[in-house]
Amino acid sequence: MATTRRPGRKLLAFDRRLGVRFVAGADEAGRGSLAGPLVTAGVLLDYDRLRDHAVRPLALLNDSKQVDHARREELFRAVTRCATRISVRVIPPEAIDRDGLHRSNLRGLREALASLAPPAEACLVDGFRLGPLAPEHQAVVDGDSKSAAIAAASIVAKVVRDRAMRRLDAVFPQYEFASHVGYITPGHSAIVRRLGPSAIHRRSFEARCYAELESGIDEPAAVAAARA
Repeated sequence: MATTRRPGRKLLAFDRRLGVRFVAGADEAGRGSLAGPLVTAGVLLDYDRLRDHAVRPLALLNDSKQVDHARREELFRAVTRCATRISVRVIPPEAIDRDGLHRSNLRGLREALASLAPPAEACLVDGFRLGPLAPEHQAVVDGDSKSAAIAAASIVAKVVRDRAMRRLDAVFPQYEFASHVGYITPGHSAIVRRLGPSAIHRRSFEARCYAELESGIDEPAAVAAARA
């Protein structure tokens, strides 16, 4: 029951069982988004320091997908207070279109971890092996629901990306990014079909709304205006 009310305890215990002082976790946000950047984050936790009152802010830590916006903001503040170091990489849509989503994601995760190691003694990644250029690491399936370091990274990546998309809503108000933060929803798809993609949409994605653009539109007004 206690772990249900305080899921962070289970996540912290997973990391402590690694038997090292410094544990780094990496995760991403925006992988499945149609618009906006991909954000990768790394969080370094010092388990010699995270004891007693110092660790209490992380008691409610959880996978970013399991908590609402208000709780993510609370957890973001808790992570920034408790983490020894935080690293963030923001990969813009044009880089994703040029290099591909998966390659961009691996590069962002590698860079996030590399900036934390050393002193990281154990590096954990949510689900992915990052290749020989990355620091020595362990891919943890569903890691954001198992490891505190990965869950903390998932919170940081999600909050940073959502804040960025809400700022971009002021630049592209007609796309309503504040409501869907770039993910595919019926409303977002309808806007893209009507206006065409904006300058921050990922043009390399095979999205149905791209294929269903109104006939006769070669260069949507929104894109032309953004390029002007």
